[in-house]
Order: sequence, then structure tokens, then C-alpha cells
Amino acid sequence: METVTKTDVIIVGAGPTGLSLAVQLIRYGIDFVIFDKKEGVTELSKALAVHARTLEIYDQIGLAQKAVQGGEIVQKATQMHDGKVSGHVDFSDFGGQISPFPFVLIFEQSKNESLLYEHLQHNGKAVQWQTELESLTQDADGVKAVLKAANDETQIIEAQYLVGCDGASSSTRHLLGLSFEGSTYPRMFYVADVEMEFQADAGTIYVPLGHDSFVLIFPMQGGKHWRFVGNMPEHNDQIDRDLRFEEIENKVKSLLQRSLEITKVRWFSSYKVHTRHVETFSCGRCFLAGDAAHIHTPVGGQGMNTGIQDAYNLAWKIGLVLKGHAGDALLETYNEERLANAKKLLQSTDQFFDVVASDQWYFQFFRDNILPSVASFVTRFGAAKEFIFQFISEIGINYRSNSLSKHQGDGDFKVKAGDRMPYFLVDGANVYDKLRAPKFHLLVFSDGEHGYGDLKPELENEYGDLIDFNVIPLYPRVIDIFGTNRPFKVLLRPDNYIGFISTEVSLNDLKAYLNGFVVHS
Repeated sequence: METVTKTDVIIVGAGPTGLSLAVQLIRYGIDFVIFDKKEGVTELSKALAVHARTLEIYDQIGLAQKAVQGGEIVQKATQMHDGKVSGHVDFSDFGGQISPFPFVLIFEQSKNESLLYEHLQHNGKAVQWQTELESLTQDADGVKAVLKAANDETQIIEAQYLVGCDGASSSTRHLLGLSFEGSTYPRMFYVADVEMEFQADAGTIYVPLGHDSFVLIFPMQGGKHWRFVGNMPEHNDQIDRDLRFEEIENKVKSLLQRSLEITKVRWFSSYKVHTRHVETFSCGRCFLAGDAAHIHTPVGGQGMNTGIQDAYNLAWKIGLVLKGHAGDALLETYNEERLANAKKLLQSTDQFFDVVASDQWYFQFFRDNILPSVASFVTRFGAAKEFIFQFISEIGINYRSNSLSKHQGDGDFKVKAGDRMPYFLVDGANVYDKLRAPKFHLLVFSDGEHGYGDLKPELENEYGDLIDFNVIPLYPRVIDIFGTNRPFKVLLRPDNYIGFISTEVSLNDLKAYLNGFVVHS
């Protein structure tokens, strides 16, 4: 007789997205079963960059500094033509005062998975490896999944919800019957991890460009460990054939035109670039996250980071619903917020990918003659660097137009409902240190004339421990960021996005906001 396991959430896939979801559910005290058909965490580096918004998420669970210590901070990018430097992009202090992590970090997928998996194990949870999803059914009461292990043994898992984090070829998506519309670039690309002797500046990405080809050369931690990502236009009519590494090596050397000696090939692969997304991130009690829901070009290293943020967005909503603090309607906002983000991301990465990789003459002209000078010039200015940083780091993502963002009181503020909570220091410490708990956060910014001490007991009486409370002085930096010197309050969602901003002293607007979806204690 098959065993039946009951849990709260079934997580299909233990890549960065699935592991991130599991780690977040631990914060909310939610039980889960997570499994993957792989033998264990990947040994391949695959996705490369971890951006500031992801590091802020990691920081809440004490993992950010481990990632930084295990990665390589990018200092600059050097563009080259015919073996000569044609431009530089300065990434040092890239994010200025926007984030406690104002840089791009090379911290590859294998390291992310190991970091998250170790955290999972430290908290007494495990992944069922070499296990795949064979079937699933759902009704108004829950989800039933049949799992099959490598030895052909099956088990049944029953849960309230299921989340498919099982990649671009998602079995979950297939079983739910969801389409995955988009396109494929009819060109051949390659990726390779190598160890090589190469005279290079520390923390520098090299970008040699040819007439119709390019290669990005990324520094990995360890000094002699490098990653190649490039295209092979001479094989565009043979995109289904396998490349030999000698062809990749010859292409890199012809573009770089500098001395290098490859001493070890860790792994390499050729691939086609796809850009696709589902039309809904949810289907009944089942959800999709990460590559199962959207895939796009590798420009900007957005894929892995976006999947981690999908999980972050969904976890707090599932947590509140399963703990009885909110109704099922809250879960509808996951699709609302993350599908809109995926569509914007695909559009922007597609456009930039055309600039980088297109064989159209006008894009080639722009790459060769205009881009180097523009990039070098623009990144000399702090405001321009911060603007670019907000896009690449995904800090600029907002939910302003979505239903959980209430704008009645934010008309006179620079920051709006739906924005990520801005970063600044409070008594010399990171403001996010006050926002680690998995709950709502009410922040009152005070001019010192009122202590607001009466609000805390009222909050606790109405909402128990669902909301924490902090009074913060109106520092000059706060006034500059928010655009007012008057006292005000901000309600943050558990994912540290702003629900509303108000100058009202009472809790009436907070109660009106939460009454829309939160069940009182």
C-alpha cells in the first residue's frame, strides 16, 4: 500500500527558486515537502550573478555575508575591439546609497543552491532527491501529488498548495495544461567554465566584440576560474549540432586577441536562447515560480534572481493564509504582481539582448561605434549609475499599480505605495535590521514632538503579533528620500514593499488597509 504524507505545501524542484521558497516557508512556520529529480544540488555554475535585491532577501535569514564572502564583486567591464580596449564601465560602488549591497556579485547557481540547501538542513529539513512528479490532482480542499523515486517506488503527498519550481521543462506546468508561449532566437550560443592563465584586472568582466560575434568573459572566485558566454554565428544554420570546445576556444582567442592558456575545461554547452512566459502563475491551488513560469535572455543575469523573488513574494502570502491570518483572495495577488513583472522583464531583456547579440547592421554599428563611448561617459555620473543599478539589481521593481498598494496618502511623497522600502541608516545601522521578522512592519517617522507610544498597545490588541512597530527620527536622509519633513507613517508588507504611506496619526487607515485581506487576531 502506498504511503500518504500530509503537509502544507508541496514544492516541485530544488533549484534556487524551490530552495528559496522552502527557506522562506521555514520563516513562517509552514510545513512542506520538497523534491527534485536531480541527484543533488547542481555542480554546474549555470546562472551567474546575484543582485542586490536578492542579497537583501538573503540578509533577512543571515545568508548575505556568506554569499558575498563566497563570490566575486564586479568592479568594471572592459569592452574590446580587435584586441584593443574601446571602453570601460565602472561598477565600483555601483548602487551608491541605494542598497547595503551596492554591487553586482558573481555567485553562481551551484553556490546559491549549496547555501540554501545547507540552511534547509540546518533547520531540520531535507530534499527528496531523485524523485519526480508523476501526477497531480486538486479540488477545493487541497492538492494530491503522486511522486516516483528512482527505484520506481511511489508515494502520495496531500497538501493545501503545490508550487512548481521545476524549471523551463516543468512537469507541473505540463500537468496543469498551461501554455508557455514565446519565441526562440535562431542562433547558436555557448557557455563554458574554464580555468586559465590570463593577465586581467581584478573583478573585471571582459567584453570582446567582433563584427557579428561577442564573448563575455566573467571572473569567478579563485583567480584562475573564468566563465565564457558568447555566440557562434557561423553555426546559426546548424543550431542543433553539438559544438566542440576547440571551436569555442578558437572563437574566444580570435575575439580577445590576448594571450591566454586554458588549463582545464570544467564544463561547456551550446544552447538556444528562449523567451517565454505562462499566461497565469496560478491554477487553482497550484502555482508556478521561476523558470517554470518565465524564461528569457541571459542579459543582466535576471533569471535566477527573478525566480528567488517569485518565491519571496509567494511565501508570505501562503504563510498568512495557512496561519489563518488572511483569506485565499490574498493568493490571487501573486499572479497579479509577478506575471506583470515577468512581462516587463521579458520585454526589457529582449530589447537589450538585441543590442548585444543581434546581427542587424544598425545594432552592430551601435555596438561598435556608439555604445563604448556612451557607457563609459554615463557611468561616470552617480545618478546615472544608480538608475542603471536599480534596473539590474531588480530594486526598481515595484507594485504601484497592483491591488495591495493604496495611494490615498502618498500623493506628496517621492516614494509611493508599491515601492520597495528605501535603504538608509538609523543610528548608524541598516534600517532593514529592524525588518527581519516575517510580519508586517509599521514605521512611524517622528519629528520628536510625539512619542506615538499609544499606538503599540492598540496594534497588539487588534492584530496580536502580526505587525511590529518602530518609531524612527526624521533624519535628513529620510526627508530627502521621502520628500517631506512632516511626520508620517509607512506600512510595510512582510516582503518589505510599501502597502501605504500616510500622515494620519491614528490607525484608522491601517485598519482600513488590513481589513481588506487580514483576519483579526
